Amino acid sequence: MSNIDIITLVVYFAIVLGIGFFAGRQSRENSKSFFLADGNKIGWFAIGASLFASNISAEHFIGLAGSGASSGIAVAQFEILACLILLLLGWFFVPYYLRTGVFTMPEFLEKRFNSSCRNYLSIMSIVAYVFTKVSVSIYAGALVLNVIMGWNIWTGAIVLILLTGLYAGFGGLRAVIYTEFFQTFVLIAGGIILTYVVITNDAVGGLSEVVSKSPSSFFSMWKPINDPDFPWTGIVFGAPLLGIWYWCTDQVIVQRTLAAHNIASARKATVLAGFLKLLPLFILVVPGIAGRIVYPNVAPNEIYAELVNNLLAPGVKGVVVAALLAALMSSLASVFNSSSTLVVMDFYKKFKPEASEKQLVLAGQFMTGILIVVSLLWLPFIGLMSNQLYIYLQSVQGYISPPITAVFLAGLLWKRANGKGAIATLISGLVIGGAKFVLELVNKSMIDADIARQVAIFKEQGYSIPVGMTGDGLSNPFLRYFAEANFLHFSAVLFAISLVIIVIVSLMSEKPSEKNLEIFDTSKDVKPDTSTKAENVQAFGFSIALIIIVVLIWIYFSPLIFK
Repeated sequence: MSNIDIITLVVYFAIVLGIGFFAGRQSRENSKSFFLADGNKIGWFAIGASLFASNISAEHFIGLAGSGASSGIAVAQFEILACLILLLLGWFFVPYYLRTGVFTMPEFLEKRFNSSCRNYLSIMSIVAYVFTKVSVSIYAGALVLNVIMGWNIWTGAIVLILLTGLYAGFGGLRAVIYTEFFQTFVLIAGGIILTYVVITNDAVGGLSEVVSKSPSSFFSMWKPINDPDFPWTGIVFGAPLLGIWYWCTDQVIVQRTLAAHNIASARKATVLAGFLKLLPLFILVVPGIAGRIVYPNVAPNEIYAELVNNLLAPGVKGVVVAALLAALMSSLASVFNSSSTLVVMDFYKKFKPEASEKQLVLAGQFMTGILIVVSLLWLPFIGLMSNQLYIYLQSVQGYISPPITAVFLAGLLWKRANGKGAIATLISGLVIGGAKFVLELVNKSMIDADIARQVAIFKEQGYSIPVGMTGDGLSNPFLRYFAEANFLHFSAVLFAISLVIIVIVSLMSEKPSEKNLEIFDTSKDVKPDTSTKAENVQAFGFSIALIIIVVLIWIYFSPLIFK
């Protein structure tokens, strides 16, 4: 890193902290201002950018580029699907969330079902945030700083945690949204710059050469049903279920839409975020494919760092590193803010209903401080974990999300669904998903141990070690099949099982009370909608345009075009 790169990063940090503290000055008056930025008139453009920035983290840059280098653009299916699921958030879910005036997604489940569902989702969300999202974000960011800037991993992690927690805790959701608004431009600019540099590199020679020098299969989004990572059946039937959980029911994402002043504003924000989600295919995945041409012998997950380190001129490198940090800090700030909201509104306020507005805000700031401390204490364990375990920690969210998706969809589409059916579905899904997670770990460890034994034997006998060795996993064929099943296929099956459970248990127990069905009664809205017809027509028009673009991308990047 040159001096000008260092200056660029210092300026970036100064701007982020300045925006955070300036934007957060008005957010400490009451709990709605702090947790939902209510009354602060945050525009739909800022909310849409915040939705995008909350989602994109440092591991997106590294992981999407790495997947692009190893298997092509199929990994971008999750990004393209998100465009459509964001429309589902705006047109179907958000109206219920805004009209009922909820602070959290668990609170919404309590209104529709019961307090058991609220407690379950709150606890699961907080645990998942701390042990997966916070951990992975910090680890990925610290590695980026270590590889590109030469920072000690501990130093990088501590700096990122303290700086991000500082403005997130000071200014609440308003500070988070406006810093993410700025960070969106930074991370997009960084992605575009690196994409241009690598594609125009002499070793590549332009976009057409990227296509001609790569396997044709790299440019098809639709993979065979037996593809181990992205089978088309898993993309069609499994991926949307995970997407609905993440984009439509997860506190980190949905909390931004709760800051909208009406439903139309929230819809326009989700449409904007949908258009922005088209970008990762072109500025993160494609550079990875091109990077494979420049560095054919570099491991896929190391390609992005290699491109940043070796191809960027002084000053430009600082902008791209700032983009990586912007992606990391925006995601981390979102988790800090959403976790404190869950703790304060779902637990603290419940056990201390007499708490004043100022006390609720102070509790939120205190909780953010606790999360900072927990994150710092978690660092030694992060250092002991392997990259593979982080992948498994992330995947466990995919195993517990189908039941949550089923409960939300059943609750909104079927009035007969009741609290007993919902909690039975959530608990059953947790048990089944947890069993899959544990068996997957056990099976993988048994295979690794078996391969290690074979390697030891070959070495002892003086033979060369064969390439592509495989090992035996679980001896029971059913358990091994269950452990090795593609997680997208598994998610689709678990979702179907969850629907069966909620239907059967609901029909075998009493009907939901009138109070549990008030979310459908617009005459009892806590926050009546002020959207105008013109606003909704505008949102509808842009939604149709986004759908058309997604369909065209699916057609273009298919075996019909690239053979």
